Amino acid sequence: MLERFGKRRFTHVQIIALGFFIMIALGTALLMLPCATAEGVSAPFNVALLTATSASCVTGLVLVDTGTYWSLFGQIVILLLIQVGGLGFMSIATMFFLLLRKRIGLRQREVMSESINVSQIGGVLALTRTIVLGTILIEAVGALLLSIRFVPEFGLWRGLYFSLFHAVSAFCNAGFDLMGVKEPFSSMTGYSGDALVNLTLVALIAIGGFGFLVWEDVRRHGLRFRRYRLHSKLVLTVSAVLTLGGALLFYLFERKGLCAGRSAGEQILTVLFDAVAPRTAGFNTTDTAALSNGSMLLTMFLMLVGGSPGSTAGGIKTTTLCVLVLHTIAGFRHGRSTNVYGRRLEQEAIDKAARVFFTNLSLAFFGALVIMGAQELRFSDVLFEVFSAIGTVGMTTGVTRELLPLSQMVIILLMYCGRVGSVSFGLALLEKRAPARVENPVERITIG
Repeated sequence: MLERFGKRRFTHVQIIALGFFIMIALGTALLMLPCATAEGVSAPFNVALLTATSASCVTGLVLVDTGTYWSLFGQIVILLLIQVGGLGFMSIATMFFLLLRKRIGLRQREVMSESINVSQIGGVLALTRTIVLGTILIEAVGALLLSIRFVPEFGLWRGLYFSLFHAVSAFCNAGFDLMGVKEPFSSMTGYSGDALVNLTLVALIAIGGFGFLVWEDVRRHGLRFRRYRLHSKLVLTVSAVLTLGGALLFYLFERKGLCAGRSAGEQILTVLFDAVAPRTAGFNTTDTAALSNGSMLLTMFLMLVGGSPGSTAGGIKTTTLCVLVLHTIAGFRHGRSTNVYGRRLEQEAIDKAARVFFTNLSLAFFGALVIMGAQELRFSDVLFEVFSAIGTVGMTTGVTRELLPLSQMVIILLMYCGRVGSVSFGLALLEKRAPARVENPVERITIG
């Protein structure tokens, strides 16, 4: 395990950050091999690095078309990076140790619990088994459903491969696709009216974005919502509001735009997909660059929020948004505490939510500032790109391929911070043992 380097002992967060760094470096090296490209030549370093980062951080932003630029070997490397990046390398490592019947110590269990965002060490190994086995089952079912459409279209073996690739990419909220064989960078626009493909991808994206703790509650309690832990209740409630509310708003914004001329069924599929995919899958069934200003702003908001803690998705997370909204409402009502579903939220959760929200917004702001200072691009396109990167979404208006090397490095850093966790990334750099607790005198200031 990555616990020591020389004589230095790494913290849990630093181990996770270092693990992703090593995975990206290894992926970059493999993608630079001549056998990784369709033309049999070495990919440029910046192309390999951004692709490896995007796959490891389950984002989907690319400089080249995945389906036509990379060979089968290169695509399999990308697929493995997506799978390991989505589950977390610690989940994969733990399963290998379990299969080899190796002893897993307390230190490793602590890192594992940090990796999958659970607060307690007890039961973490059983949860890991559930995560890995559940992932295999869900992706297999998704691939089987997609094969109904892809096998007749692409042939048996290619159709099965396409089905598996897109099922893994959707479940891990990665957004990588191979549909460039039809038209480069087309994503899933060729299936905008296909209910089977749309609903399968939406289900995979949503399940992957709910988080592993929600899975555990559903497995143990079925549909008995009242018995779920508070975390699961908040995740499911916020996810439902964002999905249904987002779909309704997309319809209102696009009824005379992208939805015009489509049948009622296709309109429903379009707005539903547009509400789910930005959190944080990266697929699109409509031309993202053609979105209205209202839809563009709504998409940025959904990309900022992302999925839920302990999931394959990025963003500030649904629980962060919920905690901030509830705390703000409680403040307006002069409440002494923040309450929901008969429970009081702890102050630590509120403080962390504020840190995550502020850090992500700050990273997006400074990232956009650097990109706009480096080259002339449309303001809305740059904002869309940085929110897509920090939220590990992968949607783009098409400017990714226009980015200069400096701008590409900004996007790479944002994707890395978004996957490791913006606050976790800061802790990985700055975390040290806390000194003796000495507090300064209090003095009031005026706020707002």
